[in-house]
Amino acid sequence: PASGKWVGLLMSRIVMEGKLADETVTETFNFTSRVAAAETLSSASVTAAVYSGTDASPSAIVSGSATISGKSVTQKVTGGTVGVVYLLTCEVVTSLSQTLQLVGYLAVVPDTN
Repeated sequence: PASGKWVGLLMSRIVMEGKLADETVTETFNFTSRVAAAETLSSASVTAAVYSGTDASPSAIVSGSATISGKSVTQKVTGGTVGVVYLLTCEVVTSLSQTLQLVGYLAVVPDTN
């Protein structure tokens, strides 16, 4: 049914804690609920796009390669433009040949100090 499909889509989205423009943070994408117990993550990549605001080079916030640890993927994120909300997409291929995605929204917030 359409309602079940909509709920699945909502579960694939993560709202991440905002970061400052001069911070480098590690974001985690947890695929535990999306894969079978014996299934493993074979490869992973994270891409960035602008969800709202303006940044001519959104991919520049992704620092280095994604790292797989068990059923989770971590990615370092750095820089960004204050006021922009970025759409981070983590895509994995599993040992059972599934291609799965989790999407996260990351806001770069002003330093209020």
